[in-house]
Amino acid sequence: MINPNWLKTFCTLVDTEHFTKTAELLFMTQSGVSQHIKKLEQQLDTPLLIRDGKSFSLTSPGVKLYQQGKYLLNNLTELEASIKLDEPFTGSVKIASPGSVGLKLYPYLLDIQEQHKSLVVDYSFAPNRDIEEKIIERKIDIGLLTERSKAKHVVCKKIAVEPLVLVTSSDIESVNWQQLLELGFVFHPDAAHHAQLLLSKNFTAFEHIEQFERKGFSNQISLILEPVSRGIGFTILPLHAVNAFHKQSAIRIHQLEHSVGESLYLCHNRQSFETKRSSYIASQICEFLGK
Repeated sequence: MINPNWLKTFCTLVDTEHFTKTAELLFMTQSGVSQHIKKLEQQLDTPLLIRDGKSFSLTSPGVKLYQQGKYLLNNLTELEASIKLDEPFTGSVKIASPGSVGLKLYPYLLDIQEQHKSLVVDYSFAPNRDIEEKIIERKIDIGLLTERSKAKHVVCKKIAVEPLVLVTSSDIESVNWQQLLELGFVFHPDAAHHAQLLLSKNFTAFEHIEQFERKGFSNQISLILEPVSRGIGFTILPLHAVNAFHKQSAIRIHQLEHSVGESLYLCHNRQSFETKRSSYIASQICEFLGK
C-alpha cells in the first residue's frame, strides 16, 4: 500500500513545482522531500519525475499517480473532517452561485450564521461553468446552477424558477420592438442567453442579441442596472438581481405577454461526504428559494 505521507509529498511537489516550497509547506527538509519521492519510485518500481537541474517534469506514471493520488488524498481529508466534526451548526459550508440568486440568498445565509456563531458560510459568486468545475473538483459543498449539469458525478435537484424580466429606466412606461431597437442593449455575461429566452417568446422580429446596438457592458451584477437607470439602454436580468438594485425608483420592470423563467438547480458531487451542516444549509436554501 502506498504510504499516504509519501503521496502527499509527491502531490504537493507537483502542485508547487518546487522542492524548496514543498519542504516549507510540509515543514520538511529538501532532502526529506527527495527521500519521499525516491521511496515512492522504489515501491512502484518506476521513475515518476524527469529531473532537469532544479526543475522537473512528470513521467506518464507520474501523471497517473498525481491525478489518482489527489483524488485519494481529498477523500482522506474529507473522511477525517467528517469524522472529527459533523455538527449541523459547527464548521464551514462552501457555496457558489450565479450573482443574481446570490444577491438574494447570501444575506439570508448570513442571518443563519448570526444565529449559529460556530457555523461559517463561505460564499462565492461565479458563472455556471466555474461552479460546475468546483463541484466536480469538490472545492465546494453546494453549487447553484441555472442549467442542469451533465457531468457524471454532479447531482442536480430543481428547486425554483427565477423569472427573467426586461428592465428600462423608470421614465419609459411601455416598450415595443422599435423602442427596444432605439434604446440599445446593456450587455452582461449572460445577456445573449437571457435575451434568447425572453425576447424570442415575445417579439417575432427577434433573431439574436446583435440586432441591438451595444450600449455598455458590466460583469458586476450589482452594477448592470446603473446605466439602465440613467436611460442609456435596456437589459434583461433575473428578477432577484433587479429587486436588489439600490435605486428602485429609477428603473421599471416591463410585463411582457409571455413570462419566461430560468430554472435553478441545487447541486453537489455524489462522491462527496455529506455533512450535517451542508445538509442543513441545503435544506434552508431549498425552503427559502422555493417560496
